[in-house]
Amino acid sequence: MKDLTKRKRLRHSLIIIFSAIILLLPFIITNNYYLSVLVIIGIHTIVVVGLCLLMGYAGQISLGHAAFYGLGAYTSGILTSTYNVSPWIAMLAGAVGTGAVAYIIGKPIFRLKEHYLALATLGLGLIVHVILMEEVELTGGPSGLTKSIPYLSIGKLVLNSDFKYYFLVWIVALLAIILANNVVHSRIGRALRSIHGSEFAAQSLGVDTGKHKLQVFALSAMYASIAGSLYAHYITFISPNPFGLMTSIQFVVMAVVGGLSSIWGPILGVSVITVLTEALKEVIPKIIPQAGGEYEIVVFGFILVMIMIFLPEGLTAGVVNLYERWRYRKERTDETSGN
Repeated sequence: MKDLTKRKRLRHSLIIIFSAIILLLPFIITNNYYLSVLVIIGIHTIVVVGLCLLMGYAGQISLGHAAFYGLGAYTSGILTSTYNVSPWIAMLAGAVGTGAVAYIIGKPIFRLKEHYLALATLGLGLIVHVILMEEVELTGGPSGLTKSIPYLSIGKLVLNSDFKYYFLVWIVALLAIILANNVVHSRIGRALRSIHGSEFAAQSLGVDTGKHKLQVFALSAMYASIAGSLYAHYITFISPNPFGLMTSIQFVVMAVVGGLSSIWGPILGVSVITVLTEALKEVIPKIIPQAGGEYEIVVFGFILVMIMIFLPEGLTAGVVNLYERWRYRKERTDETSGN
């Protein structure tokens, strides 16, 4: 009981400390480029937190999460720029609509297992990307939406700068993490972990596996949709390119690098991959002038292989394990020196 109380206090302390750091960062980092990178990290963190709930806790593979990310972005973009709907209502409509789509599509998809499930989600992502490309009258096709997407605003405060938008994005990201943390440590979270461990065993214990898988899939899709809406109103222009297969792979890599079974892992995973991607954009053209965007797939594949070999639980668990080993050795040293 005491250990459980200590863990709860530790979780609350981590949330408070991390929130304080996040709120102070914009006052320390004043460069607009770095702030824009931090905004993108926050947006991607929301997607990857939902993906970790699905893959890390429920054990269900998804290679098409960029589809839900794109649905959220396009729903907000089309409703606000074409039909003059309030951005906040458009964001809510996008989240609810995407969640409903995920729930409906999830029923046939989750009859599949393992690599068949991965292929099904991959196909879903490709289908949505093709629709975004081909429905020119609705989505603008490859050229994107021709009408400008409005900035988000709170009353008279228009969030039209990196500094202002940073706070909105990270407040939403923190709320997403807190919600996911509550889900993980609830009865539903225990059911999801049992499904991950053994779906047949969970069913034998009375867990409605189909219901829980659909619920977490819909919740994960809503996370991605909200992130997509935030992205659309931040960039104020969208085209199908950021919502393709490469983005889905990138989200999976971020989740794996940070740690699939960690709610805080996505922050580390997204930060590492985003910073690495930005660095590669500068370094690779200098080394290989004729290199295109395909090199990113090679790098992400290499990172996945290395992480799975040396840190199968992700960087977050790896750092924690290193700390625990250091503390154990220190305690043993202190005991030896005391004797």
